[in-house]
Amino acid sequence: MPRYDRMYTRKATCEEGVFLKFLRTKSIEAYQMDAAASHLRRTMGALDVTLLGIGVIVGTGIFVLTGVAAAKYAGPALMLSFLIASVTCGFVSMTYSELASMVPVAGSAYAYAYTSVGEFFAWLVGWNLVLEYSVGASAVAGGWSAYVVGLLKTAGIDLPSAYTAVPADGGIVNLPAVLITLFLSTLLIRGVHESVTVNKALVGVKLLAIFIFLFLAAPSVDVTNWEPFLPFGWAGVSAGAAVIFFAYLGVDSVATAAEETRNPARDMPIGIIASLVVCTLLYVGVTAVMTGNVPYAQLDNAEPVAYVLRELGYRFGSALVGTGAIAGLTTVLLVMMYAQTRAFFAMSRDGLIPQAVCKIHPRYATPHRITIIVGIAVAIISGFTPINVIAEMCSVGTLFAFIISSIGVMVMRRKYPDLPRPFRCPAIYVVGTLAIVSCGYIMYNLSSMTWERFWVWSALGILIYFLYGYRHSRENKEDAA
Repeated sequence: MPRYDRMYTRKATCEEGVFLKFLRTKSIEAYQMDAAASHLRRTMGALDVTLLGIGVIVGTGIFVLTGVAAAKYAGPALMLSFLIASVTCGFVSMTYSELASMVPVAGSAYAYAYTSVGEFFAWLVGWNLVLEYSVGASAVAGGWSAYVVGLLKTAGIDLPSAYTAVPADGGIVNLPAVLITLFLSTLLIRGVHESVTVNKALVGVKLLAIFIFLFLAAPSVDVTNWEPFLPFGWAGVSAGAAVIFFAYLGVDSVATAAEETRNPARDMPIGIIASLVVCTLLYVGVTAVMTGNVPYAQLDNAEPVAYVLRELGYRFGSALVGTGAIAGLTTVLLVMMYAQTRAFFAMSRDGLIPQAVCKIHPRYATPHRITIIVGIAVAIISGFTPINVIAEMCSVGTLFAFIISSIGVMVMRRKYPDLPRPFRCPAIYVVGTLAIVSCGYIMYNLSSMTWERFWVWSALGILIYFLYGYRHSRENKEDAA
């Protein structure tokens, strides 16, 4: 019979063979000991975590993707797309909250998978987190660039299109996207406290910009612009939810901060759930006002919020909102890159990627080497890849991680019913199943090209796992010893 040690780690017997070694799990206690020895500083409270969530969730979804998603996928019914995505993410956030309170360490979905369904699936989740955050941050950098260019154009300054557009759009390189990425990488190297302080300030600016937009544009809503409400049918609503779901990966981003939170058992559930509620209200409100002022077909651009105000004649208001959008997208990019480095950090600690690349800086207490690598990678992708392609790739990685985590929380309830759970998801088997089904439904509505990229990326990840990760895994070495 298989056995479990006192640290709740799944051990494969010799009789079970090599296959089940891929399903070995890592104990919660082992993760806790790793966290204690990591030298990451616990500086964040519940408010910091909530603002971190708002900082990453409210950004690209509102300031960039609303226009594209309304024009190409859902029309005015994009409001329903956001509600579908929000309900789905609500189920996921409940499962994440339980897991984050049980396993308060860096790595989020990767760590949850390692403690519940085993190393191989944890690797796949971690590998897709690389896809999720790298390309997601690149999409945000592209949106940031579009707003900067638009704001300067409003001021009468036209930047050369060759250096503000990717090759697919007729340019050479999106230089503003590259520069903001490299700047934020430097900030992240300096430390979490500094990054959190900057995030707080920029979140305030971003929320102010959204409220200015709602104040100026809401009185001008013409309900005839909502007709037809479902121009692309329910299939369009579902496709819209699939595209904009990218905005909700902030749930996972928040969870990656658990190892740098003062009281993660309390602060993580508060931060995850509170940020989701606030952001859902803002998303639906902005979408309603936007599509109520301008026919949805005209919103196909990378700065739809500012565009609506310019169409209404509020050029100064457009400039203010554009400035807020720039601040908002900066926070999203900052948190995404932060989350990416912490996912890599967790994987390197377990030996699945080289530990040397995630060495902690002796002065700044940050994983500076992987931060530099991530910054360069994101800069290259954002400089040369179209934003719509990037967004869909990010959505599929996010949804896959959510499904595995939802399975994991139910596995943990069954295998370890007596483990301390500071936060318990109500009706776990109902909520967990709904999370899996709803995420699967949204994944089903992604394009075939996105699925092809996902399978190719996953296949590459599996190859790397067997060539490097499996042999260098800490759990594998401990089993051999």
